Amino acid sequence: MTATRPFKAPVVDALTVRVLVDSRYERFLPRMAHPHVKIEHVGRIVGRPESTFACEWGLSLHLASEMGGAKAQYVLDFGYTPEIINRNFDLLGIEPAKINGLILSHGHLDHFGGLQGFVKQHRGAMRDDIALYVGGETVFRTKWVKEGGETLEWCTLDRAALEAQKVMPLCCPQPQALEGPFTSGYIERTSFETVTGGSLVVNDHFTEAEREGKLVKDTHPDEHATCYIVKGKGLVVISSCGHTGIINTVKSAMAAANVDRVHAVMGGFHLGPANVEYLQHTLKELEAINPDVIVPMHCTGERFIDMLRQKMPDKVVYSNVGSRYTFGA
Repeated sequence: MTATRPFKAPVVDALTVRVLVDSRYERFLPRMAHPHVKIEHVGRIVGRPESTFACEWGLSLHLASEMGGAKAQYVLDFGYTPEIINRNFDLLGIEPAKINGLILSHGHLDHFGGLQGFVKQHRGAMRDDIALYVGGETVFRTKWVKEGGETLEWCTLDRAALEAQKVMPLCCPQPQALEGPFTSGYIERTSFETVTGGSLVVNDHFTEAEREGKLVKDTHPDEHATCYIVKGKGLVVISSCGHTGIINTVKSAMAAANVDRVHAVMGGFHLGPANVEYLQHTLKELEAINPDVIVPMHCTGERFIDMLRQKMPDKVVYSNVGSRYTFGA
């Protein structure tokens, strides 16, 4: 599925990642100096003393890069509900007119639940040709979950509703260069990692399982990572949820861009449900990759974050809603 790799990935002079939605906001985080990333936490919101950020289970990031004087901005994922992303987006004073595009990591509600409401709030100020970059057609499949012995319909990304809002979905099953970032394309399953579904789907069209109405584990063929190559620093890999494995994700991004230096790994690693042996194996593999910075978010899990802090304390950086992380010049 990756016959076109490697491809020519763009290189940026600087990258800033800002957390719009995550599960945590700590107002009194200490200032932290780090040799590889500039960290700016937000305490009291200047000019808005009556307001504060809101948090939820989900993830959304604002990405801003500069390349030869040209600037580009993207929103990656949109949290679980529109209320949270819209509130925080407003408090941070981000200008929707400057957004070049929208990116969705995969088709789970905690990543696209806020999308339509976000677009409804800001579409009038966005560029006319705004696109939503997704990993593949399977992102539009209905997702089901098991709960209390029942199988319940959970979520469906509505293509027709997006098109009605004049947002054009663009599928990127292969690595895709954007204006600053690139998407990884299909994430190869080459490591020890087990793909963690979290949902059920009707399998591809015209299979026996579909004809019989059977649900199968979602192996997330449409999940993709958003990545940057920062000049003089290396590769920054943003794994929003990591269902396909954080090691698989990083190595696929490295292969796509034909680079061997990883500057930072950020996002959800989906290790909350994993057992200790699995966590230890992941830790060993991540240590071998040796990124300069690790910013665990969302579904990474407290046990693995604690293990990271013990093993690689100088690399780990807190994720906090509103915080800004700058790589490069």
